[in-house]
Amino acid sequence: MMATPRLKDYQGPALLSYGYRPFFFFGSLYAGVSIILWLPLFYGELSLTSEFAVVDWHIHEMFFGFLSAVITGFLFTAIPNWTGRMPIRGLPLLFLVLLWVTGRVAVTVSTYIGWFPAMILDLLFLSAILAVLLNEIIAGKNWKNLIVLLPVSLLLAANTGFHLEVHYFDLSDVSRRLAMAAAISLIMLIGGRIIPSFTRNWLVRNNPGRMPVPPNRFDLTAIIIAVVALGFWTATGLTLITGALMLLAAVVHFIRLCRWSGYRTLKDPLVLVLHLSYLFIPVGFTLLGLAAFFPDFLSPLAGIHALGTGAVGSMTLSVMLRATLGHSGRPVQAGRRANVIFALIFLAAILRIAAEFDIDQYGLLLNVSALAWFLAFVGFGITFAPLFLKKTTQ
Repeated sequence: MMATPRLKDYQGPALLSYGYRPFFFFGSLYAGVSIILWLPLFYGELSLTSEFAVVDWHIHEMFFGFLSAVITGFLFTAIPNWTGRMPIRGLPLLFLVLLWVTGRVAVTVSTYIGWFPAMILDLLFLSAILAVLLNEIIAGKNWKNLIVLLPVSLLLAANTGFHLEVHYFDLSDVSRRLAMAAAISLIMLIGGRIIPSFTRNWLVRNNPGRMPVPPNRFDLTAIIIAVVALGFWTATGLTLITGALMLLAAVVHFIRLCRWSGYRTLKDPLVLVLHLSYLFIPVGFTLLGLAAFFPDFLSPLAGIHALGTGAVGSMTLSVMLRATLGHSGRPVQAGRRANVIFALIFLAAILRIAAEFDIDQYGLLLNVSALAWFLAFVGFGITFAPLFLKKTTQ
């Protein structure tokens, strides 16, 4: 991997010196605040000025507000490494941040400005991000990484469909599943690169022995099976065929995870947490598969939140923390505060899944899960704010 281009000639605000800084910072704060805001909306104690129903607003802002920001921060940081080109920074980066903010405001006040203007304003961000990423990869002739544009394109398509479904059918359906499919596909692609790589690097330095299996045809097969399962789920919902495909995907991705030797990384929480985050993918597939066969006993929301709160939530925090430390010139180690943040996000995921199994304690489990999510993401944003707002080595 190429060394990250240095920014010695950049004289502007530190926040705009690198893509991860504004998007990790604002994205993490928004993830926490929006969940705390959603609770009184869910209980009917607050009302929205949005065309979206409460649940749709929650789903939309998790995928196209929080997650889109984090994905942008990650890719804007990774692509300069892949291409050797200078990162997007300064005024162009500020413009993209403002597009993201505009989308959040437009969706929230769509009752006043109309659904179509809100949709156009909301789609501008992902459209611009896709254009920038495509330009950087082509300019850097980094053809092998064109594949990462596919999940981003699917997110853009899902966002478009989300607005159309809400307007014409009053509720999102296919689009929310497509958004989840895009998110999990990106984790499978990027996770399959960074988890075995970071694990190998740490094991070589600290614990020689069994190493992660290098990516091979099995990994490609596992991804294809999962994509097919997610495709069937997106198009048809939880049918028996979808359920069978989900259970098959769960098995192959659990095997894939086991091949990465995560059990040997117990002494490094920053590596171990990547493996634990990925574990939520086969768990989510399993729960969705079982829900297809036993709909009277298991809600699909258990599997959906294993993938969303679990895989997406914990993996984004893991990647944000590692990238923030590494690109700020700090030791890539999990201190006490980072360990608390990880514990909180795993607690949020476990309790949110558990809520679907305990109707009597549903409200309590939901509330504590939301609080843990809030503390994890806002805690990350506040704790590492100095690394976003002050000039560092990069």
